[in-house]
Amino acid sequence: MYNTEQIAEELLKRAVELGASDIHIFPKNGKSLVQLRVDNKLFPIKWLTREQAERVISHFKFLSGMDIGEKRRPQNGSMNFMVREQIVGLRLSSLPAAETETLVIRLIPRKSIVPIERLALFPETARKILALMKHSHGLFIFSGPTGSGKTTTLYSLLHYAKTFIHRNIITLEDPIENVSEDVLQVQINEKAGISYSVGLKAALRHDPDIIMVGEIRDAETAKIAVRAALTGHLILSTMHTRNAAGAISRLLEFGVAHSEIQQTLIAVSAQRLLELKCPVCEGECSPYCHYGKRNKRASVYELLHGKELSRLLDEGVKGEEHEYTYRLLEDEINKAVALGFAREEEYDRWVYK
Repeated sequence: MYNTEQIAEELLKRAVELGASDIHIFPKNGKSLVQLRVDNKLFPIKWLTREQAERVISHFKFLSGMDIGEKRRPQNGSMNFMVREQIVGLRLSSLPAAETETLVIRLIPRKSIVPIERLALFPETARKILALMKHSHGLFIFSGPTGSGKTTTLYSLLHYAKTFIHRNIITLEDPIENVSEDVLQVQINEKAGISYSVGLKAALRHDPDIIMVGEIRDAETAKIAVRAALTGHLILSTMHTRNAAGAISRLLEFGVAHSEIQQTLIAVSAQRLLELKCPVCEGECSPYCHYGKRNKRASVYELLHGKELSRLLDEGVKGEEHEYTYRLLEDEINKAVALGFAREEEYDRWVYK
């Protein structure tokens, strides 16, 4: 019979082996179901008794620095786990349910940097994004929902900037998902008083060429990022918006002046991860195929820059309705389906009418 520590280790090892992005421990029918999210789909792998689940959750909470005695409010924690000589970062989130707690663990493996040409489904878009990295200053925003590959794209671009353009780079991250010796990485710690806005102010005094801000999530960070872009730094950051144009609206909501957006914003990229059509399976892949090693997902990008960006900003000033003259995510996903790279279900999943 397995003890609590063995069960917890078994779950983590299996998740890493199957390439899962998340582990869910969810109460159901008087027990708890453990599910793994693999390629954006949840697969059940194990049932635990209520007592086993409570012990496993308490074990993870203890290791990640959470309060094991507090079960009435949500908590967050983080830790590292070693499996097969590979360090995997874990972000944990507990949530009180009707009768017990639930726990979700996000797995962040330390991966090698992948060139953006291999991340993107269409190489032409990747080349345009790389060309924008040669700007000496400005603001470049990457938008999209959680899990759409924004951070992976950012790491790829930073590696390119360091290797081929020889830039001095500082990143502000929460958490640091991929440790790199090529850039100076700063861990955001709200409890210690190191917020994105505080870290960004300090980074500006460290003579950087490029600053990567993990996320623009409040007005203060947005305004400091724009001012940094005005003073001769290239700022890369992320936002949670539905499309590229939504990032402009979000900056305005944060109180950034329209004139400052016009002077600093060089591009906005909205992206999605498409599940590629399997060359073996008809229709949806079986769970076994999902656990294979083939490249099953690729990014598509809606890139707003240049004349299209200027036109959109100008029309916003005049208050006129505008038509999009650049390729939208809808167009890119439709192209992927038409060329046979993705199934029609991917279009229905990402495009909202």
